[in-house]
Amino acid sequence: MRPLVIVTLALASVLLGTPVAHAQDWRVPKSATITVRGHGYGHGHGMSQYGAEGAARAGLDHREIAEFYYPGTRWGKARGRIEVLLTADTTDDLVVRKTSGLRVTDLGTGESLTLPDKSTTRWRTTVARDGRTLVSWLRGTRWRPWRKLAGHGAFSVSGGTVTLVSPAGERAYRGRLAALPPSAGSRDRVTVNSVGLEAYLRGVVPLEMPALWHPEAVRAQSIAARTYAAYERAHPRGSAFDVYDTTASQVYGGVAAEHPASDAAIRATRRRILRHGKGPAFTQFSSSNGGWTVAGAVPYQVAKADPYDGWSGNPNHDWAVTVDDRRIEGAWPALGNLRRIEVTARDGNGQWGGRVRSLRLVGSKRTVTVSGDTFRWTLGLKSTWFTFRVR
Repeated sequence: MRPLVIVTLALASVLLGTPVAHAQDWRVPKSATITVRGHGYGHGHGMSQYGAEGAARAGLDHREIAEFYYPGTRWGKARGRIEVLLTADTTDDLVVRKTSGLRVTDLGTGESLTLPDKSTTRWRTTVARDGRTLVSWLRGTRWRPWRKLAGHGAFSVSGGTVTLVSPAGERAYRGRLAALPPSAGSRDRVTVNSVGLEAYLRGVVPLEMPALWHPEAVRAQSIAARTYAAYERAHPRGSAFDVYDTTASQVYGGVAAEHPASDAAIRATRRRILRHGKGPAFTQFSSSNGGWTVAGAVPYQVAKADPYDGWSGNPNHDWAVTVDDRRIEGAWPALGNLRRIEVTARDGNGQWGGRVRSLRLVGSKRTVTVSGDTFRWTLGLKSTWFTFRVR
């Protein structure tokens, strides 16, 4: 059975990019198959990563790409260290693998001590009963105390890497590793990697964009990632750290993630960031914007057509997902039998009137109003820019 589709999309609203109310609705028969068609993958703010690749293929260099996606920003520089929360280490102690040149720094006094050549494979820091940091080494299956520190302890290797041993396995990091309290007075500990900003990017960029993409696209990604890190450092996510190592900030994999091609892009853009006002810009990015960037809360996040996102290699520019009506009824059981889907507001940009801001699900028992974001995440859609076909 073909759905009843009522289209009341005002052309002026599309052209002006203003929200569209009561844009579309679909009648859903008792047993229906619903195809959700959409554009883009992610929030659409700032740089489209597939768009950056398309722009590089079209001849734009990294500066032109950055300026297209973050209009109104200016160029600047950033340096120094960044504190990264390593979410895989869920224990209160900090265990590292023994390696040549391993040192522990007393963060209370600043004293750096070379660890002795014990017959061990691991060193660790824990909180002793008196609240001080205890450094121990493993002998067989038992931990042997070595020294107490005045402050927290940080492991490092000059010019080398430290291998963290956690419930998730082993992973090497540049810089130093420390177990720190997440808040003042807490006996709990979180593991934090204090690392230079450029070294941090080596573990970020190839996880956010394929390192072997066009060099100008990877350079643009390096600038966006460095700027994003500098912004979060200025607005830290916790008292003991600046950023997470997950998509809550940027994905960071330490040494194992590094790649020669992305290393080259990072060197080529060394210390360069985008600024706005008195600080680093908030350079959000996502996989694909589907052909339109999305306006945000800052002046350099504007809504405009993106001619670069739709190149032939972008699998996220157009997508489709098919579900039956029971999937939606199961997600919102208060509905009863789903009878109608009504899109009540869009952002006004692009095909179908743009991204969905709100919609109503009309059921036999109740009508439920949800945001486009809620509908997207509940059904696992790639973005909020979608429309329906009901059969």
